[in-house]
Amino acid sequence: MLSDEIIENARCGNIGSEDALRLLDAHPFELFDLANDIRLDAVGDTVSYVINRNIYLTNQCIGNCGFCAFKQKEGYVLTKDQVLEEVRLADDAGAVEVCVQGGYTPKLTIDHYTDIFEAIKVEYPEMNIHGLSPMEVFYCAGQAGMSVEEALIRLKESGLGTLTGTSAEILVDRVREIICPDKLSTQEWTDTIITAHDIGLRTNSTIMYGHVETVSERLKHIFRVQEIQEQTGGFTEFIPMPFMPYNNRIGENMMLEGRYMTGGIEDLQLFALSRIILHKHIDNIQAPWVKLGIKLAQTALYCGANDLGGTLMEDHITTASGGSNGEYTSAGELEWMIRESGRTPMKRNALYEECI
Repeated sequence: MLSDEIIENARCGNIGSEDALRLLDAHPFELFDLANDIRLDAVGDTVSYVINRNIYLTNQCIGNCGFCAFKQKEGYVLTKDQVLEEVRLADDAGAVEVCVQGGYTPKLTIDHYTDIFEAIKVEYPEMNIHGLSPMEVFYCAGQAGMSVEEALIRLKESGLGTLTGTSAEILVDRVREIICPDKLSTQEWTDTIITAHDIGLRTNSTIMYGHVETVSERLKHIFRVQEIQEQTGGFTEFIPMPFMPYNNRIGENMMLEGRYMTGGIEDLQLFALSRIILHKHIDNIQAPWVKLGIKLAQTALYCGANDLGGTLMEDHITTASGGSNGEYTSAGELEWMIRESGRTPMKRNALYEECI
């Protein structure tokens, strides 16, 4: 049974690493109930979602991430006209946001990005561009011989509305050296995010868990996110994303050892811990249906989550790694999922402002 001291610490947003380990040792349903109570106190019974569309600028990448099943040696790079056509389809579907992303490659320079962003804003000035990862920004800045801050300012001026918090994976260098040795380090990711926040670009934050990391390293990641938020206040949400183990090197190695993807209880424990650790710091915990599936995402709403993410319209990265939950869920279905869970749906934008 959870002690009164841990419960009080959780309600005050004052959970440390030792408390977090004790929470993991508790009966899962005690943990889930505590996270659900804290969620109610923090954000009430409203569950949000966003109408958006993923746009993959390219499936080429010079990186060598062991978890990636998306990149191709002979892939594509979308033209500006092709990007604008995808934005048009998003706009026709009522989207308020396009998520513009892809691999990092010399073909995608900062001029390439700014040209596309400017074109989108000319044609669709109200559409938020939620784009690029810290890795993509870090790489294109280096290619252009400019600082990350200079690159971010240019991207913001060209129309980038919010930066993604992806390429975080696990913010522990031991893990990164195994799964993504070519990517920016934990400190470089942290510095890029802080710089984005400092110039007024809000971001989400993510964790990709369930591969080579330990439980302690998962917690280090969440506490790193908490520390950044205490400094900048720039994170809009936290998104736990279970590792998809199919069609990639890390997953194949795991299966040779008799390990597969995380189970549902383990997933829900991480959602609950994320809510409790980040309480008073980040209000919004997203349960991404594309990773969890509809039923587990609904269950996560009773384990600390208060957001289901976006309609997406495309999620090639997840499906390439064996995700079987589809690439699109309509706004109507998301609202049904929320109401069927006993909650009140709210259509939002990237900043968690209600959209009418």
